[in-house]
Amino acid sequence: MSGSRITEAHRGLRQPNRRTFTAALAWGAFGLGLSRALPMAALAQTPDRIVVAGGVITEVIYALGLQDRIVGVDSTSQFPPEALKQKANVGYVRALSAEGVLSLKPTLIMLIDGAGPPDAVSLLNESGVKIARINDGLTPEGVSSKIAAIGAAIGAGAPAERLAAQTKARFDELATLRAGIAKKKRILFLLSLQNGRAMVGGRNSSADGIINLAGGINVADAIEGYKPMTDEAIAAAAPDMVLMMRNSSAHNTTPDELFAMPAFSQTPAATGKRLVHMDGLYLLGFGPRTPMAARDLMAAIYPEAAIPPLKTAAAP
Repeated sequence: MSGSRITEAHRGLRQPNRRTFTAALAWGAFGLGLSRALPMAALAQTPDRIVVAGGVITEVIYALGLQDRIVGVDSTSQFPPEALKQKANVGYVRALSAEGVLSLKPTLIMLIDGAGPPDAVSLLNESGVKIARINDGLTPEGVSSKIAAIGAAIGAGAPAERLAAQTKARFDELATLRAGIAKKKRILFLLSLQNGRAMVGGRNSSADGIINLAGGINVADAIEGYKPMTDEAIAAAAPDMVLMMRNSSAHNTTPDELFAMPAFSQTPAATGKRLVHMDGLYLLGFGPRTPMAARDLMAAIYPEAAIPPLKTAAAP
């Protein structure tokens, strides 16, 4: 399969492919059902003016059907698409304005790991508004804990635990698919190209986590987090495939452009121009959709294996 065909098959930013979008809609329907089932006492305890800084937090609250409680979201809250259309935008998660957040008169502020800057977070702490800090776990266990923590913070502990359990079931099915991979392929996550220099995802990054879940080998594991990688190191790493996020508002690097660069031209990935673009939040959000995202990435890495859809993805 050519790089362009693989890219076409894995549409992402804002609009996942038909199968994953359908699965996401199923999550939303499931969440709405749970919200109706919540006892009145639990709903009464739920904060009614929530400001969210962290796209995965927004995604989970929508999946639980409690989006009406949200009054503001950050710019990474790109799923579901209506979040940024219907809620006030408080800016980028790492560049928040305390004044902008507090102007929405929140009763709860929810911050994912890394939300900032520190000065703004300090001002929010001093405001007296309740703050819930959510750990951004990058493992199946971490995702389940994250969902449970979000639910507990908004007074929806029981339905969140059920959502976490269903997500775990999907991760378990994914693990079975992963166990069937005989020979793992080598993947390079390319965050950006700045002046011809590659910024890649190393160990302990969300990119590393999703590559592992999809049954691949992260060739940048000698690097910690997201850092530049030299041309020589890229060539020596010999990736079988390059993975990038799709940008909805700017030019996306094409296979022809990428594999014309010296660092990439001699890699195994260049042979079939194997470049895959996927939606950033879907790929790296580590929320309820992550098992499906990892399955889709697995199918892109191993097209010859005809990886089936997750059966548990269609469960209500």
